[in-house]
Amino acid sequence: MPTGASIRPKNPADSSSERHHRVLILGGGTAGITTAARLRRAERRIDIGLVEPSETHYYQPLWTLVGRGVVEPEATARPTASVMPKDVVWHRDRVARIDPHGSRVELESGKVLGYDVLVVALGIRLAWELVEGAREALARPDVGTVFSVESAPKVWEAMKRFRGGTAVFTNPLGPIKCGGAPQKIMYLADAYWRDEGLGARSRIVGAFAGTVMLGVPEINAALERIVADRGIEMRFRHDLRAIDPEGKVATFRELDTEQEITIPYDFLHVTPPQRAPKPLAHSPLALEEGPNAGFAEVDLHTLQHVRYPNVFVLGDAAALPTAKTGAAVRKQAPVVVANLRAVLEGSELPERYDGYSSCPLLTDVGKLILAEFTYGNTFSPSFPVDQTRERYDMYLLKRHLLPLLYWHGMLKGRA
Repeated sequence: MPTGASIRPKNPADSSSERHHRVLILGGGTAGITTAARLRRAERRIDIGLVEPSETHYYQPLWTLVGRGVVEPEATARPTASVMPKDVVWHRDRVARIDPHGSRVELESGKVLGYDVLVVALGIRLAWELVEGAREALARPDVGTVFSVESAPKVWEAMKRFRGGTAVFTNPLGPIKCGGAPQKIMYLADAYWRDEGLGARSRIVGAFAGTVMLGVPEINAALERIVADRGIEMRFRHDLRAIDPEGKVATFRELDTEQEITIPYDFLHVTPPQRAPKPLAHSPLALEEGPNAGFAEVDLHTLQHVRYPNVFVLGDAAALPTAKTGAAVRKQAPVVVANLRAVLEGSELPERYDGYSSCPLLTDVGKLILAEFTYGNTFSPSFPVDQTRERYDMYLLKRHLLPLLYWHGMLKGRA
């Protein structure tokens, strides 16, 4: 954005909005709370509003370990009120409509909020409706997902009940949060069943819509070795379309041939298709086509919207060619805060995001490969160790240190 006049605070009396905020943040997940906390620490007196309906805030990266029985689901939760930064106005409501032309947001309650600068951090939506029979299947004891806190404990129960047969793990077409989670739970289940003496009686199938285990070549090579050594049957370009819970059959579309493929299962872990939240997808902020259709169209480096200079987007809601993870948010939030302050002041945007994200790939309890990368799937390790190997120290980082960094660092605006 070129240097220009600063954005002067609007007089609420001059607006039809019930409430006007200098900065309005949509979403109180990782991206929204981290941004609000950082902005509050940088600007003690600035007026900040935040829209979030949920009474509970979750640390979702641990849900995979909930699905393995290592972590209790309650350990991943805190009251939203306890993580809301001080002196941020919390609107406990849902976004209904975003109007970037009028710098207004309509809420489901009917309230209208105006803003000088908008931060969109609405996350991503689990689109269960795109898989026929998925909701019915999730009610069965042999089907589960670690993508919800309600279902993750059920995955562990199903894992313990499994006594052999075919176990299928899906990974859908399109962007998802924590892109490594579908294979993490697959590795954890396989290792557990081997420890239980079920390896010879178990067929593990990874039915993934993509073409590789992970887009970072150095990490992909390590993961290919793991699936080969364990005899995991990988079926790429398989996109789950339907589940028959009565017949225990999963139906896939083979994306290259468009053929319908069926795989009977005794255990099924489903990663749901995921889409942009509807208020964002139906707004002028969204891309209209392509693999990121519905997500917000932002500059890859400044995180400023390409058409609305007083709008910034970060986290899962942004159409960025990198993984949708909390690690990405940790690098994006300082960029958004610095750049939105520059917009308010009418100065040049000072900070740039390089596409950093990371994926801690659990391969067993006590073993983890830490994938760190920037735009272009460029391997960018942070530690002076071989991160392409399964490591116990990286597992300890995932299990113990990162949650502390999250609750006491990121959500406090300190890290």
